[in-house]
Amino acid sequence: MWQNYKNMGKSQTNDMQTDNKSVNKVNADIIEKYRRYMKLERNYSENTLDAYMSDLQKLLDYVGSEGLHVLDVKLDDLRNFVAALVDIGISARSQSRILSGVRTFYTFLILDGYIEDDPTELLEWPKIGEHLPEVLSVEEVDRLEQACDLSKWEGQRNRTIIEVLFSCGLRVSELINLRLSDLFLDEKFIRVMGKGKKERLVPISESAVKELQYWFMDRNLMKIKPGEEDFVFLNRRGGHLTRMMIFTIVRRLAEAAGIEKTISPHTLRHSFATALLEGGANLRAIQDMLGHERISTTQIYTHIDMHTLREEILEHHPRNLLNGY
Repeated sequence: MWQNYKNMGKSQTNDMQTDNKSVNKVNADIIEKYRRYMKLERNYSENTLDAYMSDLQKLLDYVGSEGLHVLDVKLDDLRNFVAALVDIGISARSQSRILSGVRTFYTFLILDGYIEDDPTELLEWPKIGEHLPEVLSVEEVDRLEQACDLSKWEGQRNRTIIEVLFSCGLRVSELINLRLSDLFLDEKFIRVMGKGKKERLVPISESAVKELQYWFMDRNLMKIKPGEEDFVFLNRRGGHLTRMMIFTIVRRLAEAAGIEKTISPHTLRHSFATALLEGGANLRAIQDMLGHERISTTQIYTHIDMHTLREEILEHHPRNLLNGY
C-alpha cells in the first residue's frame, strides 16, 4: 500500500518539481504558501521548518499513493495513514510528532480558506509511554570525579567539569562557552548564556568553587591561544573545548568509574534537577535555574526572585548540604 515510504527521508520537501507522484498531485502553491506561513507567521527557524515539511511530506506521499488529494483527506484516511506508520515500525513518539505537523498543516488550510472542516479534530493520538532520562546519584557523581587521574594535567580540569555540570545543571553548550568574566565566585554566582542568547544568573556551590580554584592553578601554567584567554575550560593546546570533547570526557570517566548506565553530559543536568526536586526545592526555582521557558496559550513565563532562587539552590542542592549551608 505504501511501497515508497522507506525512501521518504530522501524527498526534497522544498522542491515541488520532483518526480514524486504524490507531490505532483498536490498543488505546489498551497505547500509554498504553507511554508511561508510557517516561516513568517510562526517564526520557525530553518531547522524546525525543514522538520515540519519533512513530516508533512510523509502524509503527501501517502495520500498520493492512495490516489487522494490532500484537500480531500478525511478522518478515515488519516486513521489509515497512522496504521501505515505503525505497520512500518514508526514509534509512537515519532507518530505523535508527525501528526502534530499534520494538524498544523490542516489548521493552516482552514485559516486560508482551503477547507472548512478539520479532518484531524477527532483523530486519536498514539499513546506514548513516559520516558525517564537516566540520572546519577550523588555517590555515582563522586565516583566520576574520583575516576579523574589528578596526576595528569587534564585530571583536575575534568573533575571540575563534572562538578560544575552537576552543581549548576548546565547544558554542554553553556559549559564550553563559560568565560572567566562570567564568574562571580565571591558572590557564588555564574552568568550563563542559554538558548536564544538568553542570559541568566546561576548559583554555584562551594564545592564547585573549590574545584575551579584548583583548576585555575593548572590553567595559569598553560600557554593559551590568542583570543581564547577568557574561556574557563581549555584543551591541552590552549583552545576552548568542543561539545564532542565533553561527551568523550564523561563517557571515559563513566567507564573508568564502572558506571554501567548510558550517560552523557546531559545526564548530570538531569541529576542536578532530580537531586534538587528530591531535596524539596521549589519546582519554579528549578525551572528558572535550568533556564527553561514554558509557553502555552494559558500560561505566561514563570520567574522567581533571584534572592529566593539563590536560597532555594543553596538550601537544597546536596553539594551545599555537604558544605554546611
